[in-house]
Order: sequence, then C-alpha cells, then structure tokens
Amino acid sequence: MDIGDSTISIYILLFVMGGGFLAGFVDAIAGGGGLISLPVLLATGMPPHLAIGTNKFSATFGAVMSAWQFWRAGKVDVHLMKRALPCTFAGAVLGCICMLHLSAQWLQPIIIAALVATILFVFSRGSSMGEVNTHQGETKRNLALAMAAAGAIGFYDGFIGPGTGTFLIVAFVSLGFDFIIAAGNAKVLNLMSNLTSFVLLVYWGKILYIYGAAMAVCLFAGAYFGSRLAIRRGTAFVRAIMLVVTTVLIIKLALDYAGLL
Repeated sequence: MDIGDSTISIYILLFVMGGGFLAGFVDAIAGGGGLISLPVLLATGMPPHLAIGTNKFSATFGAVMSAWQFWRAGKVDVHLMKRALPCTFAGAVLGCICMLHLSAQWLQPIIIAALVATILFVFSRGSSMGEVNTHQGETKRNLALAMAAAGAIGFYDGFIGPGTGTFLIVAFVSLGFDFIIAAGNAKVLNLMSNLTSFVLLVYWGKILYIYGAAMAVCLFAGAYFGSRLAIRRGTAFVRAIMLVVTTVLIIKLALDYAGLL
C-alpha cells in the first residue's frame, strides 16, 4: 500500500478512516490509540516524519471529543488541571523539538520497561486499585508528582506519542484517583500535548491534510462512542481495557525494537 505522489486512493482513505475510528474508540477508553493510528498511516507508505505529524493532526480532534465528554460528565479534577496543563504544554514543546533532531530508537527500551512496570504496578495493587477515589487533595507531594508526570509525559507525547494516555491514567490512579477520574484528567492533558504538537507541526509543514482530515473525522466519532462507553461502564471496564492495551503496546514496541516488525 502506498499513498503515491499525486493521486488519492479511495481504498487508502477508507483504510485510514477505519483505523482512525478504532484508534479514537480505544484511546478514549484507555489511551494507546496511537498504537493503531500511527501504524495505519505508516502502512500507506507515508514517510515517518509526515506520519507522525498527520497522526498528531487527527489525534487532536479525537482528544477534543474525549476531553469534552469527560469534562461534561464532571469526571475531571479541574483545579488540578489548571496546575498541570502548563507543565504538559512545556513538555510537549520540548518533545516536538527533540523529535525533529533526535532518533526515538534510544527511548524504546525505556518505554518498554516503563510499560512493563505499569502492568506490574496495576496487578500488584489488586482489582480494588482505582475502584474508588481515595485522592487526598492537592498536598505538596501530590501536586509535585502530578506536575512532574504532566511535564514528563507531555515531553513523551511531543517526541513519540503512543501510550501517552495509558501513562497518564496510571499516574493519576497512583495518586488515588479512580480510573474514571484518572481517565478524564488524562484526556484533558492529552488534549494539551496533542494541540501543542499539532500547532508546531503545522508550522514546520509536517502534515498531509487530506489523510489527516479523513482520519480526524473518524477519530472524532470513535472518541465519542468510546468515552461514553467508558463513563457508562465504570472503573472496572476502563481498568481491563487499559491492561489489554498496555500489553499489546509492550508486544508491539518490543517487536519493533527487535526488528521483527
């Protein structure tokens, strides 16, 4: 499959749109939508730097819908987000700059290790983890940890991206939030990192708008249905989907690193 130089294939557009819907649906529930959308764009024959930029363009629209659904349902800690959003913005700017000048290859072993640690952490806490909100408010420790996580994961999203939502959800669950509030907070910060990266990549000319727009429409729709399902089904559902997505993400990144994909 190849996007070609001047023609637009209806089959490739349909492929991109289908991948976009699935990515938006999964990402709205547990993060990890980039695990689907970025490989879909790369499978069209799109150069990696354009695939990353086009993916950010479309992911921004899905993030808008997801964040809005959780915000409207009252599943976001608004006060904490006001503190964390500037950190995500700064991290995403630095990540985008590094993405243009550095190879992401050296980060892959660190990412794989972090994802394995994420699964072990969730399992070690048992099925009750994230079932109820035990967050003790904005203590100095909680605020410092939230801001550090927001900045670090914002950098990662600007640099590479896949798994950002999953990392954010686990970060907030570890601070005592239940999985639904954690997911809501993650969607808001993910919107900031996506939007920041999107604006910079537009400025640098790293987006193919035809394919980005086609994927964006379907990502938006997938995010609508995914976020509504997550809110309706509750914390146990989000936890289960997050563990599945994280496991798949580990396998995919490990195979990439080993040169088997």
